[in-house]
Amino acid sequence: MQNDSKKIILSSNLKGFFFDGLSELNKKSLCPVPESIIYYSSDVLDKFALSEEFFETSEGKVREKILGMKLLEATQLSREDQKRVYKEVGDMSLMVCGYFSESVSKKIVDTQYYAQLGKMAYSHLNTVTPKFLDIPHFYGMVATCFKSLTTLMTLLAAHERGAENHPVFKKLMKSEAVTERELIVSGVFPAQTNKAS
Repeated sequence: MQNDSKKIILSSNLKGFFFDGLSELNKKSLCPVPESIIYYSSDVLDKFALSEEFFETSEGKVREKILGMKLLEATQLSREDQKRVYKEVGDMSLMVCGYFSESVSKKIVDTQYYAQLGKMAYSHLNTVTPKFLDIPHFYGMVATCFKSLTTLMTLLAAHERGAENHPVFKKLMKSEAVTERELIVSGVFPAQTNKAS
């Protein structure tokens, strides 16, 4: 009898599914992020589960949101609009760098650009509204944990596609460089080497 690798998701909603998946990966990480940030990111994943959230309509046409321009223009907006724009730019950058990182790697602008946008957006959001779930400086923590969080999201996406698509696994198989952050978040502790001088 052949083992079928298809899975049935038993979670009552996507947010719970994403939270469970990210929590499991976070437990294996050598540098776990706070659970409140896992909760927040599962909410972001749930919100953007439908691809149309990545697009906005302009005069009846759909066009891709330009996050860098939105971030620059936000300083000219009211405080409430700034909150909305900073959150949107941060959340979308989180998705692009995390769950959809492989699709960006083939484009001119890479994930490092979006990571910088996301960190800046969350840092600005922290100055405008620093609390989330009554946690002070919450968005500052998200900015600080941005890279680890996006790595967890990338691992979750790879896990859903199968181990052969795991980004760290792919790099190792191609003898490409793997960052220390990728190894640590993956639960692998890089060995310290003693260089003789």
